[in-house]
Amino acid sequence: MLESEPPPGAAPTDPPVEPLDAYSAAVIGAASAVGPAVVSVYVGGEEQASRARGGAGSGVMVTPDGYLLTNEHVVQRVNAVRVTFVDGRSVSAVVTGRDPATDLAVLRAQAGSLPYARLAGPQPLRPGQLVVAVGNPYGFESTVSAGVVSALGRSLRSRAGRLIEGVVQHSAALNPGNSGGPLVDAGGKVTGINTAIIAMAQGIGFAIPVATAQWVLTEILTQGRVRRVWLGVAARDRPLDLRLVRALSLDAAGAVEILSREPQGPAAGVDLRPGDFIVRVNGRSVDGVDALHRALGGVPPGSALELAIVRRTQLITVSLTAREPP
Repeated sequence: MLESEPPPGAAPTDPPVEPLDAYSAAVIGAASAVGPAVVSVYVGGEEQASRARGGAGSGVMVTPDGYLLTNEHVVQRVNAVRVTFVDGRSVSAVVTGRDPATDLAVLRAQAGSLPYARLAGPQPLRPGQLVVAVGNPYGFESTVSAGVVSALGRSLRSRAGRLIEGVVQHSAALNPGNSGGPLVDAGGKVTGINTAIIAMAQGIGFAIPVATAQWVLTEILTQGRVRRVWLGVAARDRPLDLRLVRALSLDAAGAVEILSREPQGPAAGVDLRPGDFIVRVNGRSVDGVDALHRALGGVPPGSALELAIVRRTQLITVSLTAREPP
């Protein structure tokens, strides 16, 4: 049977809409959910001048009263910026707190009733899981790229020199300007804050995990800063003689060698000397400076610390009280 033609004067009918495949529907849903909460961050001078340079980076609103997360390196030299939403609104924002050790910063936009994204819960990501990055690379606002979780538990050194643990490696395309934008799951919930790319590499991007971002956000909002403890020593990685390791039943063949002490630091008033080797903190083995930072990472200020020290050929214990750096 031949198809009948529409009668003269009738409006042409639209072509049938093809249903979206599951992958496209998931990406569109995730991007639509988080998109209104993603902002462009402009620093320095007039916004139009910054816009001409492509802005400084991206950010994502995480509360309706204006708090947003971005990378610390995006705002490292300023205390006030402007943020622009996808609908064209532009408002001023101030830097509430920053944490160079994780390359995260918290800003507050000077407006209320703002769109915001939800942070993902404690359920772990899995390699191969769909993730979507939304940001403003090179000033191209609301750019969406999709990929998968490539690996979990990566370590990435921040610009401050500290090792960031648990970093998410993914294959969603990132470019300069994506920094500070969200990495979201298929439900549109933030699973990380995009932070780094590797020059000349393709399909390799990194995001600070949402658990770290949540902790930094909570610390800044409740304490006004991210609290970390220090020992007040200058130190370096140092291998240990294997005979000493066996004789003292140590867990690793490396240690933290103390080079000097800060006059007013926690270590100043206890029996710690240049040339001592720290091998354990509260029973946890440390084989280098990065391991020492990890061991101190969950210690609240005011807590007691017990250090196992190798001095010459003896294993001794030194106790001190953990404090924040000045």
